[in-house]
Amino acid sequence: MIVARALLLTFALAALPAHAALRVFAVSGLGGEPEYERRFQEQAQAVAEAARKSGASPENIVILSGERARRDALEREFTAFARDTRKEDQVAVVLIGHGSYDGTDYRFNLPGPDITGPQIAALLDRLPAQEQLVVNATSSSGAVIESWKRPNRIVITATKSGGERTATRFAQFWIEALTSPEADRDKNETVTAEEAYAFAERKVTDTFKSDAALATEHARMEGGNPARFVVARFGNAALMPDDAVLAAMLQEQAGIEQRIEDLKGRKASMDRDQYYNELERELITLAQLDRRIDARKAVLTGPSAGGPDGTR
Repeated sequence: MIVARALLLTFALAALPAHAALRVFAVSGLGGEPEYERRFQEQAQAVAEAARKSGASPENIVILSGERARRDALEREFTAFARDTRKEDQVAVVLIGHGSYDGTDYRFNLPGPDITGPQIAALLDRLPAQEQLVVNATSSSGAVIESWKRPNRIVITATKSGGERTATRFAQFWIEALTSPEADRDKNETVTAEEAYAFAERKVTDTFKSDAALATEHARMEGGNPARFVVARFGNAALMPDDAVLAAMLQEQAGIEQRIEDLKGRKASMDRDQYYNELERELITLAQLDRRIDARKAVLTGPSAGGPDGTR
């Protein structure tokens, strides 16, 4: 229950511009063939649409494809993107296309000169955001996962190593996780990076099995806290309006939940009765606050506020 509430909190705070912003940077690289080119661009646009539905303002979404995805343009746009990002923002970076690995360097294939793994890592390290998600859905992407991961950064790659060089299927199912409630395992109308990853990984495995083919890609996920990073929302969660009172309650909820997590981390060094007494006190406080939050949400999403039962 604590984790489920934390997931809702993470998204809600990210969706409130007065406190934090959801920012998305997606790149569709060189296709090589018209079919791949079209597919990559459509997938990048699908990422943008999912971001808009998850509360990202249009000015906080950057999509580069075709000639706009050349290395110099990517570096320039990402530098500006990082400059506008704040510490409290939530940032998702998605790379779609082909990658290559020569045993030493990973390269993301772009029109003109490619961009290397170390060059991308240097760009990512300019991001001040405390919550970061990087999804590299290209072939050979597993070559960079160790060098890109950070304590505050989740890194997901379509392959387990640089040696898996075949065009990947992961992006297709990552998009499906962002756009369909099917990936929402706990049915709380939000999809976390953990849920989306599990969904996409399973779908990739199933397609290879249904094709009776040897799997040529095995996704990986490292770093950060993927169970707290919300990548999509549906239903009432997608309709929740900005509200200063609700934002204040959610901030209070965040503090309580953090205290509970800290308390759990100290359990081994505490007296048993002291631990359970403190835990009970925090849980009761959290439950009381949850009821107030639910009441506020009911006011905001009721018939007079617009939404499914009272559209204005």
